Amino acid sequence: MKNRLSITVISLLLSHFAAMSQQTDTTTQSRDSSAPAPVVVVNPEDTVLRIINLNPYFTIHVDSLFEYDMNINKPQDRFYWYIRNSPVGVRIDRGTGLLSFRADKSYFRSGRLKYDVPYKVDIGVQNLYHAAERTDTSFTILFYSTDVVVSRLKPTVNGMQVLEEGDSVRFRVQCESGTFPIEQITMNASAAIHDFRSVTRCNDEFRWMIPFDFIRDSDTAKPRVLTLQFISNDRFLNRDTAVVSLLIRPGINYPQRNEEHRTLNRELTKYIQDLKLTFYVVSRNIKSNKKTRTGFDVSASTLSLFGTILSTSTTQSTKDIGKVLPSIGLTMVPVKEAVAPNKVQEQNTASQVRAAIKRLEYMQSENLLVGDRDPEIMAKMKRLRDEMKQTRVQLVDLPMVEFENVSASDVNDYFNSPKVNRKYRLKVN
Repeated sequence: MKNRLSITVISLLLSHFAAMSQQTDTTTQSRDSSAPAPVVVVNPEDTVLRIINLNPYFTIHVDSLFEYDMNINKPQDRFYWYIRNSPVGVRIDRGTGLLSFRADKSYFRSGRLKYDVPYKVDIGVQNLYHAAERTDTSFTILFYSTDVVVSRLKPTVNGMQVLEEGDSVRFRVQCESGTFPIEQITMNASAAIHDFRSVTRCNDEFRWMIPFDFIRDSDTAKPRVLTLQFISNDRFLNRDTAVVSLLIRPGINYPQRNEEHRTLNRELTKYIQDLKLTFYVVSRNIKSNKKTRTGFDVSASTLSLFGTILSTSTTQSTKDIGKVLPSIGLTMVPVKEAVAPNKVQEQNTASQVRAAIKRLEYMQSENLLVGDRDPEIMAKMKRLRDEMKQTRVQLVDLPMVEFENVSASDVNDYFNSPKVNRKYRLKVN
């Protein structure tokens, strides 16, 4: 009897120690497990539905497998789970509430997911038999990576652009996302520029109208290179630099140059009219002088002929008069030279002035503008200036005559008259 009682006591003690040991292992296991211990509900029907182990914030490393078992305070088999606005790849088992996700790098390389960006996910659970019994909440999930990939800048133009003054420059600066998004872009220029639209964010457009005075006359380098640097920064000061070079050549400011050409053309026309008036005066003086000399020559010849005729007369007094008249004709020769000397220099001057007028008129007609944007406008203006300067140097001693008693139309009619053309026409022997 005593042996049986001892065996019974020993059995009870062993059972007690085994139960205590199992309870201790269960407690340790629950402490080591990441999931909380299940909650025992005395009366589930009278308890408000809630998620008992919701974590409001998850931080997941890339290329890691994420699993989290959602639990509620009621039996799981009567409810189903759902999520909304979830990032790509995040799933939940509708029956068990197991939240799972594998953060594959392909999601981030394709741009479907971004690092260091919080994603808010709406989650809920609803009774299968009573739709009114439901609960909705949310949590935030953020992805990070220890491998930092710097975001890159990608301008929409090549590294070197060839432009001219007056052209418009427009291009966008795009971003190739890396581990952290670009938050700010700073632009630096190798020369001071004005009236431009800068770039401060991704996909901003740079705009600039190149002024016509960008290349100055004192600049030794023509064309001129303008270098634009775009420097990006993220929140951790990781930098990337994109460089765009603009090769700017001297351009033509057509409105200004057209006005300069019109002014030069008016000045040249005025100078041609002054030369025509001077030619008119010189030519008329030559003509008047020629008439005077012709009159003296005709008078001297007439007196000599008349004296010869009278010398053959039978009357002595008439013979004496006939002997005197030839001497008077000879005396008129020095008087003619004194009164109307032969103006050879004036004749040459008139011919030279006429040749200069013809040359200037030809140059003026040959250098007329072809439209409002003549690409040869600078060369034509240079030729006109050079020709007018050369003519002024050749006729530097020629006194210019102003219009007083004669009109410009009369001068032009005289200059273009057939008689004057024959008089000053080039004769070839």
